[in-house]
Amino acid sequence: MQLITPSIEYVESYDKYIQELGSEERYPFPLDFDYSNFKTYLSKVDSFAKAKNLPEGYVQSSTFWLIKDYEIVGITNIRHRLNKDIEYSGGHIGLSIKPSVRGEGLGKKLMSMSIDFLKGLGVKTVHIHCHKSNSKSSSTIKACNGVFHSEVDDHGHIIERYIV
Repeated sequence: MQLITPSIEYVESYDKYIQELGSEERYPFPLDFDYSNFKTYLSKVDSFAKAKNLPEGYVQSSTFWLIKDYEIVGITNIRHRLNKDIEYSGGHIGLSIKPSVRGEGLGKKLMSMSIDFLKGLGVKTVHIHCHKSNSKSSSTIKACNGVFHSEVDDHGHIIERYIV
């Protein structure tokens, strides 16, 4: 398994990933970017990593794909820093595991790799948030040394906040 930056060579795998997600809510947020022109999609993801042309309220973030057997099996988006709103609800890391490979420990692997990336940037305290109803996500965070910090109400959704 390897963690890579998004690449044109995985366009078909990315399309399969999105199709497999179906109508479920998508995390991290770059999964909602239009990818009909894949080169434009890649340019947008790269711009976020370089902190260029960020929409108001957004911060610099890097997107990586977890590759296994030449297929995308996980996606992470890592915010290099937080602003007040994202610290309240959002955190440093958003990730997704392809539905057909969930339960194989890939979430823990990807979360751990994401935390390591942030530590490499010099981030001392990593904030990771999840919906209270998402017990699998909270279990993954705890398995990566996440310590419960607090709960907040984010527009009718209770968010659990952890720190590592």
